[in-house]
Amino acid sequence: MILSALFFYLFAGVCVASAVMVIVSRNPVHSVLYLILAFVNAAGLFVLMGAEFLAMILVVVYVGAVAVLFLFVIMMLDVDFAALREGFIQYLPVGIVIGGIFLFELLMTVGASVINPTLTSSITAPIPANVSNTEALGLVLYTKYIHYFQIAGMVLLVAMIGAIVLTLRHKVSVKRQDINVQNARTPELAMRVRKVAAGQGLRDADAAEWVQ
Repeated sequence: MILSALFFYLFAGVCVASAVMVIVSRNPVHSVLYLILAFVNAAGLFVLMGAEFLAMILVVVYVGAVAVLFLFVIMMLDVDFAALREGFIQYLPVGIVIGGIFLFELLMTVGASVINPTLTSSITAPIPANVSNTEALGLVLYTKYIHYFQIAGMVLLVAMIGAIVLTLRHKVSVKRQDINVQNARTPELAMRVRKVAAGQGLRDADAAEWVQ
């Protein structure tokens, strides 16, 4: 019992500290690394609770795919974070309102559990003893909470589309494919025949004409 409590405080403390460092860190790469550390410790908490399937999904999906994808996107796309922070003051009131709503929900949840400790046990169904942890999770998630599951999927879809729209930047210096221009090309436009004298090559002055 004491060993389980020690592991709980260890995983919980590191998870909370990592979550704080995700927000505090100025370097986005460091933030992603702290996020991976928070996910790993949260998986350890799931293992202590007996939810091995959730711990495995958290490590495989979030640490192995989502967080690593964020890391590669940040390192490869060269996102200008200084330009993204310019509109921080503009969206600050909306952020304060959303943060206040989340804080109110957390206080209501904690307050309800403090006022009536038996409330959480009264609204939960007993876990069947003859099924595995994965099967029990599926029975609850896809039956009783199927609507909340679908709503969470829609929220994630909207967040993904919003992230793509916010980070999409068109650079003038980058050449892009234009299908209409490619289909309209004729042999006269795509190819030029030049007669080069024997012993002479292409001069530097003609280089621009040859690459058109």
